[in-house]
Amino acid sequence: MQTRKVPLRMCSGCGEMKPKKELIRVVKSPEGVISLDTVGKKPGRGAYVCNNIECLKKARKTRRFERSFSCQIPEEVYNRMEEELEKGE
Repeated sequence: MQTRKVPLRMCSGCGEMKPKKELIRVVKSPEGVISLDTVGKKPGRGAYVCNNIECLKKARKTRRFERSFSCQIPEEVYNRMEEELEKGE
């Protein structure tokens, strides 16, 4: 039997490469709406972050998502993502 290759993605907060299933996808939809994608199936451009609030805050501080999506992200969107992460933990 062959072992399957595990897809790795980089966390936008801490910069560590981790298995895709351990990370949460942040997606920018074709309409331009930015949200958390807990299932990983939403259409659009994606970036990944660890499932903890500290990595999201680091990504917010360094503006990693704004670089990934090439757009300005309002504070309300970051606040909503933080609330969703806190509910999920």
